[in-house]
Amino acid sequence: MELKINGKIQNVDVEEGMPLLWVLRDELNMTGTKYGCGVSSCGSCTVMLDGVATRTCTLPAVAAEGKEITTIEGIGADGKMSEIQQAWVEHQVPQCGYCQSGMIVAAEALLNEIPNPTDEEINTKITNICRCGTYNRIRAAIHTAAKMRTEKSDLLG
Repeated sequence: MELKINGKIQNVDVEEGMPLLWVLRDELNMTGTKYGCGVSSCGSCTVMLDGVATRTCTLPAVAAEGKEITTIEGIGADGKMSEIQQAWVEHQVPQCGYCQSGMIVAAEALLNEIPNPTDEEINTKITNICRCGTYNRIRAAIHTAAKMRTEKSDLLG
């Protein structure tokens, strides 16, 4: 099977039905995407498929063939953090770290879809679970990242 992950083609030979999460973690050693619940509920396994935040713990890898897969390792460029990652640090969002990779990927997908989301849109679109309850910091970080993107876009013209 051929998968396009973070802009690179990866060939894997896996059992039919193997979840994408296990292909990423066990076959490709991309351990940034986390296992949490195993039933697509918590969101720690979130990656983007063609720009859409997608849970991978129950998604067969074959369903991702022909799609652009973006993992946490693909967020940011040239060794620099993305706006959402910078805002995450600025707002001190992480506590235990359980949800962080999936939450950041989901937030990135949200900002790609809705450049300046309202609190209601954030609450509706970001369904990942944060065990530490840092939802206020998460919302603040998303707003900060949206502002950073807008300012960057304005500078670039």
